[in-house]
Amino acid sequence: MSTHQPPMPQAPAAAPDWQAAPGGSYPGYTSPIPVVRTHLGHALASEWTKIKSVRSTMWTLGVFIVLVLGIGLMAASLVKSNSGSQSLSDQDPLQFGFFGLLLGSMCIITLGVLTTASEYGTGMIRTTMTACPSRLRVLAAKSIVFFLVAFVVTLVTSGFVAMVQASMLEGVGGAGTPSTGEWLKATVGISLYIALLGLFSLLIGSIIRHSAGAITIMIGTVLAPLVIALFMAAQSLEKVRQWLLEYSIPSQMSCFYDNSLSRSGPTGWDPLWIMLGLAAAAFAGACALLQNRDV
Repeated sequence: MSTHQPPMPQAPAAAPDWQAAPGGSYPGYTSPIPVVRTHLGHALASEWTKIKSVRSTMWTLGVFIVLVLGIGLMAASLVKSNSGSQSLSDQDPLQFGFFGLLLGSMCIITLGVLTTASEYGTGMIRTTMTACPSRLRVLAAKSIVFFLVAFVVTLVTSGFVAMVQASMLEGVGGAGTPSTGEWLKATVGISLYIALLGLFSLLIGSIIRHSAGAITIMIGTVLAPLVIALFMAAQSLEKVRQWLLEYSIPSQMSCFYDNSLSRSGPTGWDPLWIMLGLAAAAFAGACALLQNRDV
């Protein structure tokens, strides 16, 4: 019979001598991509790439341009064709651009909401936050890029409509010549206001995180005060009715054309500071919620 032989002890295998390649964080591999510290510029480039490559951006801004140009030029044409039966009596011919901008602001509101809320709906926000874990930087980049896009598009469109209307209605029915201040308010002023309104919508979309809900809230914010005030006929509600008429968004927009619904409400550039305050408050609220919520 064979006897059982105990196993012979084996010497431990020598560990492989791995050497990290110079400049690499993993053994034997050097990344061709330079490692740099990210900053706000990278977030701005990312958001600009996203907003210009999304099809809804082009459609929404395209509809905005069509509405502002179409309604503005149509209003000026109707006024010119009926100039024999009415007198403009030194009125500002730029005021007829208000109608197209009022309706077109709905497009800017929609685009502002979709800029943030659509990422939560599609789940793209996880990729965004993975690439840039700083949530405040992402929100700041979205706000800056959207505000600049909305301002430039509105300024170019409103400026073109204003120039065409001024040339069409020059001397028609006694229409006055717009002053420098009226030109500024009808172009730069109203463009800043609509861009801030769109920025406010973007921040509401970041707070609500639901496209349809945020758009509904913003449309209600724009239209509800004016509609409610029109049906407040009771004498006891006169002060509330007057306040709603004075501070409704359509009334504030009309201030840039010196055509407000009330003479005791905001005038001149006051609506711009009101909307700036609302946007700042919404930005602070959105930042606070972003820090306390999960993605």
